[in-house]
Amino acid sequence: MKIGITGQHGFIGKHLYNYLSLQDGVALVPFDRACFEDSEKMNSFVQTCDVIYHLAAMNRHEDPQVIYDTNVRLVKNLIAACENTNSTPWIIISSSTQEDNNNLYGDSKKHGRELLESWAQKSGAKTTGMVIPNVFGPFGKPFYNSVFATFCHQVINGEQPTIISDGDLKLIYVNELSEALFKVVSENKTGRQIVKHNHELKVSELLSKLNHYKETYLEKGNFPDLTNPTDLAMFNSFRCYIPTNYYPRPFTKHSDDRGSFVEIVRAGTTGQSSFSTTVPGITRGNHFHTRKAERFAVIKGRARIDLRKIDTEDIISYEVNGDNPSYVDMPIWYTHNITNIGDEELLTIFWINEPYDPENADTYFVGV
Repeated sequence: MKIGITGQHGFIGKHLYNYLSLQDGVALVPFDRACFEDSEKMNSFVQTCDVIYHLAAMNRHEDPQVIYDTNVRLVKNLIAACENTNSTPWIIISSSTQEDNNNLYGDSKKHGRELLESWAQKSGAKTTGMVIPNVFGPFGKPFYNSVFATFCHQVINGEQPTIISDGDLKLIYVNELSEALFKVVSENKTGRQIVKHNHELKVSELLSKLNHYKETYLEKGNFPDLTNPTDLAMFNSFRCYIPTNYYPRPFTKHSDDRGSFVEIVRAGTTGQSSFSTTVPGITRGNHFHTRKAERFAVIKGRARIDLRKIDTEDIISYEVNGDNPSYVDMPIWYTHNITNIGDEELLTIFWINEPYDPENADTYFVGV
């Protein structure tokens, strides 16, 4: 199945692209925003795809009319390309719970969905309109994608967020949304589909959680209780807004005439601990996780820990030395490895917040 995503490089688009890349039987068709300004490229794109997720849209602008005009234009461009090439891909459009809020953003999403439904009825194609609640997750753009991204940025950088209205937030985690978007295809759902929210809390409760994560994790180096699915999703997302120069973090080392003692991790959640020895020159890892929190602690030898966010080419490297024990935590969606760069055996201790489950693996192998 050949699937393309308009808005592939946006917040939801990136996550959906990465999620689909892990699914069997899916071939992804690359999309660039320049296609909207180049009819030949757009024609080629719609001809190639069996399924198109239309996610490209403008979310914010000082003039709401610009938002409306832009979003409707993008839908019309997509339909025109299909009509020009007599193509009938299944188009799944992302709409919003703001459809009925009497604002120009909501009107643009509703009108775009209705335009696609009219085209599908005339052409014999299939279309699905996904009415989506507020979305949160890692790598969102502060002051643009969501209040969650904005609050994470402000809390981590020592700023004081402002609560304008302490309303109820009905949210879906972006990983859950990716699953829901793909499920529409696997279960052949067409027409208007309401995506249910999985998490609900007040704005003040969200801010309280993020401040708790900052105090527990950033200031003390401990993991909070992650047994609740909302906390796990929000904490993993929160960590992805932390600047890369935060690591490596030194441990507190207690020494006396008997030797030394170092506490590796203190956590309010269940977890699994393990250790490895690695001979000089050897690299371990080259995989990433989508939901696990993991800590690497080097206590003997010298190592280099490399991380790369899986949709970029930028490598983040940390050098750690067991003479000054320190740790690096692995964010989700970052492929990572550890290499012994010293002349002696490397001893590394690992902690992960999820018990080993061979029936529900969360380790995907890909090189850094």
